Amino acid sequence: MLLLHNEDAGTSDAESIATGEKIIGAPVTRVAVSAGTGLDPILAEHTDEDVIVAGGDGSLHALLRALYRRDELGRRRVGLLPLGTGNDFARGSGIPLDVTAAAGVVRDGATRATDLIVDDTGDVVVNAAHVGVGADAADSARPLKPHVGPAAFPIGAMIAGLVRPGKRLTVVIDGRTATHPRHRNLMVAVSNAPTIAGGSALLSPDASVHDGRMHVTISQATGPIARIGYALRLLRGRHVDSLDVIHGPADRVLVAGESFRVNADGELSAPTVSRSWRVLPGAWRLFVPADRATGRQPAAEAAGEAGPGTEAEVRR
Repeated sequence: MLLLHNEDAGTSDAESIATGEKIIGAPVTRVAVSAGTGLDPILAEHTDEDVIVAGGDGSLHALLRALYRRDELGRRRVGLLPLGTGNDFARGSGIPLDVTAAAGVVRDGATRATDLIVDDTGDVVVNAAHVGVGADAADSARPLKPHVGPAAFPIGAMIAGLVRPGKRLTVVIDGRTATHPRHRNLMVAVSNAPTIAGGSALLSPDASVHDGRMHVTISQATGPIARIGYALRLLRGRHVDSLDVIHGPADRVLVAGESFRVNADGELSAPTVSRSWRVLPGAWRLFVPADRATGRQPAAEAAGEAGPGTEAEVRR
């Protein structure tokens, strides 16, 4: 097995990784990577080995992006030792947040086919991608993370929500236009798992990383009072019942309009005026607790990629 970890990991993380390695038991090759390290040479050197990521959503994002571009999603099993700030994907997939318990999941060897969202640039979404206040919140939270940890996410969202006016965008969901540029959108998000912001917000209460769909959320709560109400309801997933929110499952989503940035699993894109996403059902295999190891075989092994989507069951 190949174990990838952050070369800047602190002492406590390094100790957790060492403990996890002992629990896994199988021969493990540890490789330290940095934010600017390309994974292609590492993966090429360790052909066909299962890969364990010691990190958070961003680290898992980097690995799956590399595996997707290398067409290796169906050939390698992937494990996660959650050492990130938010660990939302681990929460949504049932992986224990305790590294010792998560290592036991890898050791036990049960896997499940897991969905992946991909965009038109060749990038991926493991947990969630945001346009509008979600991307602005990530930008505001970034300098706070070393000081306040997971609390940086809600603080960043509060700052962004108060000062950003919203974006004029067209959003097309499975071929159907859901919003027009005449309306400002506070946030547009596509998600694979339920939570964001370190579990502090329940963006898609009914989302599952194994259901073969992504979930889209559009908030048009752009007035001052409406923004506060949206933020409060988002904490418990009650925003989906609001009249100014569009929410539901989808196969394909297109966002276009005035310039925006995308926050995909905490990674901010360059400004763009268009981005589209589609879901690949069961595209990769994730080590999961034994009681969760049921479901489809990876679509990547059967067909290479997801087929054309159907009209989303989107409610307003």
